[in-house]
Amino acid sequence: MLLSEILQGVSYTSENFSDIEIEDIVYSSRNAGSGKMFVALVGAFSDGHSYSDSAYLLGSRVFLVSKEVELPSDALVITVENTRAVLSQISANFFRHPERDIDVIGVTGTKGKTTVTHMLSTCLNECGIKSGVIGTVGAYYDGKYIPTVNTTPESYEIHRILRIMADAGCKACCIEVSSIGLKNNRVDDVTFSVGVFTNLSPDHIGGAEHDSFEEYAFWKKQLFKKCKTAIFNMDDEFSQEIIKEISIPFAGFSVNGEAAVSASDIKNIREDGFFGVGFRCKTEDGEFEAKIAMPGFFSVYNALSAVAVCKHYGVKNEDIASALEKARVKGRNELMDVPAPFAVIIDYAHNGTSFNSVIDTVREFPHGRIITVFGSVGDRAQLRRQEMGLVSGKKADLSVITSDDPGMEDPVAIAQEIASFVKQAGGEYVIIPDRTEAVHFALSQAKAGDIVLLLGKGHETVQKIKGEKVHYSDHESVESFFNKG
Repeated sequence: MLLSEILQGVSYTSENFSDIEIEDIVYSSRNAGSGKMFVALVGAFSDGHSYSDSAYLLGSRVFLVSKEVELPSDALVITVENTRAVLSQISANFFRHPERDIDVIGVTGTKGKTTVTHMLSTCLNECGIKSGVIGTVGAYYDGKYIPTVNTTPESYEIHRILRIMADAGCKACCIEVSSIGLKNNRVDDVTFSVGVFTNLSPDHIGGAEHDSFEEYAFWKKQLFKKCKTAIFNMDDEFSQEIIKEISIPFAGFSVNGEAAVSASDIKNIREDGFFGVGFRCKTEDGEFEAKIAMPGFFSVYNALSAVAVCKHYGVKNEDIASALEKARVKGRNELMDVPAPFAVIIDYAHNGTSFNSVIDTVREFPHGRIITVFGSVGDRAQLRRQEMGLVSGKKADLSVITSDDPGMEDPVAIAQEIASFVKQAGGEYVIIPDRTEAVHFALSQAKAGDIVLLLGKGHETVQKIKGEKVHYSDHESVESFFNKG
């Protein structure tokens, strides 16, 4: 694509502009090369302008910058006010505005984004609306997987993947939209057909994220200024704040009151091959019995948001009911299919709040013992070790303490620190640093009716150890236990 076409609508200056052909856009100097335009992004911990010379040495000759850079005279330098915002503009241009060819459904909120996007995509696909997902666990469409970084990837990645999905015949894409993604211009040039709000609570405050809860809330609101229509959790008081500031059509879902989509008669269900929750779902054109294989009261809210979006697309209640029962999210309250009389659940819970939620949820079901397997990340977040140790020590019958992502720290030392809090809470524990061995031990101890919770890794397939990424999967550890004999 010609450089002038890529820069359409962009305000810029350049002393040596030449309308040359551009093969690709990169924002990491490692990916630079001949024919590739390098965009110098300013991040919380690094500045891409410092890597412009590296990009030049690798062959890039076109540079988009917001600061002065020293480059040889044959470098074409384009200066803009905000390279991150302009990356969004030029990515949309480069990939021929894919959001015009596919409905983009944005989901935001403190909790539930991953589950809602995957649940919704499953429902739409099951109901004949071919769709994909972009979010925390990567991008999925038509049985294919594309790895991504961050809950909401950089704008270039979003537009690239949307173009792939649109060209593959997808009619919709469900995107997790984080407050950081909104703040960092990653969805500036995406028009959302539907925006979904799940809930809001204090999170991502401090460090390189948000200065205050007010700022965090402000960025959440911005999604709904980019939407054609919206879906709100009417039981969360923040919904009313957003509604006051928008003029687009919207619908709501609720457990506690009247809304376009609501739930009643909520009940836990544990039976052969199913561990989840059921409820009576009421929509504006009737009622139906819903079952979702994800335990917990919060799962009802996630399901209701998916129902509300499906109703926006005119999907019949009976089709939604069938689709909901098939919905699964890897590593999120995921019940493994194992040849054993006990339950094995894999979840991404990795702090005290999420531990409380997961353990309290499974305790509501008929159960024997609850066995947890978990560790904690190294090099940061020491408070989590205390929180998780105290919760597991108090609420689980056995804590198997192991490694998570120890980083540069000694995994044994991390485990011993966690163990001190499990002991403080009066809990029984064992330390097994190797995570696969820890999982195998927990499964070997489980008896009929027990629930084994593998916490912290969820969908992840690597462990970060001493600066290296080592392959690891809780799913594979479970499978290897049952296949070893």
